[in-house]
Amino acid sequence: MQEQDRVRRFLFEQHGIRGVWVKLVDSWQAAKQFQHQPEVAVNQLGQALASVTMLSTTVKFDGAMILQAQSDGAISTLVAQATNDYKIRGVVKCAEDVKGDSLPELFGAGRLVLTIEAGNGKPYQGIVPLQGENLAAALQMYFEQSEQLKTRLWLFANETHAAGLLLQELPSQEGQPNDWETIEILANTVTAQEMFDLDCHELLHRLFHEEDVRLFNSEVVEFECSCSRERIEKTLQAMGENELQAILQERETIDVTCEFCSENYRFDAQDVEALFKN
Repeated sequence: MQEQDRVRRFLFEQHGIRGVWVKLVDSWQAAKQFQHQPEVAVNQLGQALASVTMLSTTVKFDGAMILQAQSDGAISTLVAQATNDYKIRGVVKCAEDVKGDSLPELFGAGRLVLTIEAGNGKPYQGIVPLQGENLAAALQMYFEQSEQLKTRLWLFANETHAAGLLLQELPSQEGQPNDWETIEILANTVTAQEMFDLDCHELLHRLFHEEDVRLFNSEVVEFECSCSRERIEKTLQAMGENELQAILQERETIDVTCEFCSENYRFDAQDVEALFKN
């Protein structure tokens, strides 16, 4: 059976370089079924989900890692999230017709925000300009500027698959100066079809058959939305009772639909009153 909906870490121990591979199939179908946008925009979401899943393996945290593109271009909203146990969800929205497929054509001017929300502390946030040919290039710029670590990503998505490959120099790497260049050149030959068709060990053998690669166990990736009625209630409470009552004067209920999974939450006058009883 083909390896899918899995993320795997691997290590070039002799070169001080780590890597991550991910392939999303069923989880990708589940995540994108709620995103009714042009195919080119949805594929950007697939790349974002592949990237945030891989990036979540590179740090220890208990919570969620969120990748968000904020722009004034055709794609107005792009959010991809992965939890520490690889539950993914995402949303993409277009403000206008999408033309072209390069990063400037899709997003215009903007910024890329990477946030780690941990339950036991303040969120960590890194921001870089949304620049480069594609999302992978923008993320590489993030690591070069914020972490000072050599990093390369290859991201692919189509109607059926979302996949990615990540290479990163370890902070205390002990390899030779040209080790990184050699591994990068080999990885740069990878194709979308190979990422979609091959299992992780097959792909690594194809790319790095002369290298000693340590492959770690795979982890399951699943689509799961973290929305709940309790979270929506907190959002409504933050809006204030007066504003909610004003909305109810115009309509019988307040309906909130989750952008990630299309779950609908309905609140009537009695529900709103209960929110502010205490």
